[in-house]
Amino acid sequence: NTKTKKAREKVGNKESFKMTSVKVAVRCRPYNQREKDLGSKLCIRMEGNSTMLVDEDGGERTFNFDYSYWSHDGFDEDPETGYLTPKPGSNYVDQTKVFQDMGVGVLNNAWEGYNTCLFAYGQTGSGKSYSMVGYGNNKGIVPVACEELFKRVDSSDNKNLKFQVTVSMLEIYNEQVQDLIVKPAARPKGGMKVREHPKLGVFVDGLTKHPVQSYQEIQGKVDEGTSNRTIGATLMNATSSRAHTIITITFKQIAHDEKTGLPLNQKVSDINLVDLAGSERAGSTGATGSRLAEGSNINKSLSTLGRVITALAEKGSGSSKKGGVIPYRDSKLTRILQTALGGNSKTAMIAAVSPSMANYDETLSTLRYADQVKSIKNDAIVNETPQEKLIRELKEENERLKKAVGGGGGIAEGVSPEEKARIEAEYEEEIRANKRMMEEMEKSWEQKLKEKKTAEKEDVSFKTTCHIVNLNQDPFLSGKIHHKFQKGKNLVVGRNNPQGAPNVLIGGLGVTKDHCFLFQNDDGDCFLKPGTDSNARTLVNGQKLEGEHMLENNDRVLFGNHNYFLFVDPEEIGGETPDWEFAMKEVHKDQIAAFQGSEEEIKKKMMEEAEARMKAEAEANEKQIEEERKKIEEMKAKMEADLKAREEQMRKEFETSGGDERGKKKMEEIMAQIKKQQEEQDKMMAEKEEKLKEQKQGMAQMLKEQMVKKEMEVKAQRDLEERLTETIVKIN
Repeated sequence: NTKTKKAREKVGNKESFKMTSVKVAVRCRPYNQREKDLGSKLCIRMEGNSTMLVDEDGGERTFNFDYSYWSHDGFDEDPETGYLTPKPGSNYVDQTKVFQDMGVGVLNNAWEGYNTCLFAYGQTGSGKSYSMVGYGNNKGIVPVACEELFKRVDSSDNKNLKFQVTVSMLEIYNEQVQDLIVKPAARPKGGMKVREHPKLGVFVDGLTKHPVQSYQEIQGKVDEGTSNRTIGATLMNATSSRAHTIITITFKQIAHDEKTGLPLNQKVSDINLVDLAGSERAGSTGATGSRLAEGSNINKSLSTLGRVITALAEKGSGSSKKGGVIPYRDSKLTRILQTALGGNSKTAMIAAVSPSMANYDETLSTLRYADQVKSIKNDAIVNETPQEKLIRELKEENERLKKAVGGGGGIAEGVSPEEKARIEAEYEEEIRANKRMMEEMEKSWEQKLKEKKTAEKEDVSFKTTCHIVNLNQDPFLSGKIHHKFQKGKNLVVGRNNPQGAPNVLIGGLGVTKDHCFLFQNDDGDCFLKPGTDSNARTLVNGQKLEGEHMLENNDRVLFGNHNYFLFVDPEEIGGETPDWEFAMKEVHKDQIAAFQGSEEEIKKKMMEEAEARMKAEAEANEKQIEEERKKIEEMKAKMEADLKAREEQMRKEFETSGGDERGKKKMEEIMAQIKKQQEEQDKMMAEKEEKLKEQKQGMAQMLKEQMVKKEMEVKAQRDLEERLTETIVKIN
């Protein structure tokens, strides 16, 4: 249209607009171990930028994207670095290629002053985190982009241009927004509110932004957020990390006056890195109760995201209905992503898919999502605004709101007292939000850095001190909570109570006020002592704590029903470290043994029945083959007797005729015919015997395949402990 064709280059306070489509890539991961064990069938293939989804019957659906990344096979692992590289002639796409296509654009857009958003979508376990974060030396887009950003900052030689980078991290869990870099105890009940400002757009009120000066500091904040996320999950008796996570890196470029040194204007870019929780069918996960409700809320927000994407795609193609409303407000996720999806942002998406036929439906859903996303168009704007003007506008807006609250206008006459009180409360809340933003803007960068250093007195003494560390069902959340022993002091372990918080705060079923005590004597020996409440449930290495117990390195401790911890003695570290699954199985070994016993009986009976059935089939087939063999032998004997009788008869006739030349010649002709018939009969019998032999071999092969099939059925029972684990977690 006319507006978008008129690209306005920024001059002073002017803005430059750019209409851009969302860039979409699809990436297919390798089989995981479970899929390998079950002999999974491939349902994906890629050619160029096209992704083909293949069903059980060989039918194909073709989707075209900006990039189709084949990372399923065709790679070698460097023995020294562990980096995965393509084999010669393969179409494997490594992390470097993904960054060049997707990450460089994110980095360049941020440097130019555009808001950027990169979000990963796909079912749980499809490989989203590998593309975004990576593993080991196979670094993903996020760490490489951040490292490159700080390299550019360090190499800048413009003395009048200052750079500021801040990071924030939030999660949306069960439709509640929480700041992950804030301790759970300090968070508002019910989560933070999502607001919209005419100048600042959509934002989360009260979300903390932390100054950083390197990627390592960004990673430190992300680790801190993950740790707080784990503590929150522990206190509310939740083991799942299934939540939408958004990391926002704000990159500011502030131009200063060369003579006075005062800030003139600022160019701001918000880099949003979004990891969407996986969306699965409830039936495929076996989720019930609170897990099902959690999944329902995740699927609700993703469903709303789907409707928003559909509406934006229709708008981008010009097929939307006149006056149609984009349903951003139907979920917290879409509200926060409003700018990234259909507003002032350059956006890219990586859709991660599983290669297994077992996940066909989820993969199809992901590809349909991605196919709609590529039709979305955004109006990206360079965010360059005089800082003083923005602060002044916020002050003016606050004055207007104060007058409205104080009766100076703004609230229509005739409004009921209740409605007036509600409106005034909303105005007061907006005033407080504006005030917080002004205070944040007016702080100097040096002041922010000083506050950060004061707040970040990192306690790493646990690396040299005996402590307990948490174990979690999600490996990403294990090892995030540490509680140190203190010589000569009893540390109280228990739930929160009005008389005062314990030294080690835990929650959930089976946890009491003074649950138990941690103690270290002057010799450095560490002990676990039971509390006074007999209902307190504490287990060490699967055994109930009856009295004082001296802890040894790698001892597993269970507080209540689900709080698993590992005792660590830094002086004794060595050997394999037990994980959550090991500790859980140890605690529930009797249940597992009983459950396995019943399963073993069923499997044994199944195998016995299968063997008996196959034995009966084999015996019947052997009998049939033996009967066929006897018939062939009888036919062969009869044919040989007939031929011998004919030969004898011809010899007698020849002798009777006197044996003249004519009779001799006739005799030779008849004997040749008999010989030929005998050869043909021998050939026919040999073919029948060969056929019987093939039939016997085929039967043996069929029996072998049936045995293999049964073995596969038994192999499929390996998920027994996983199902039992889920059952135990639900009970807890």
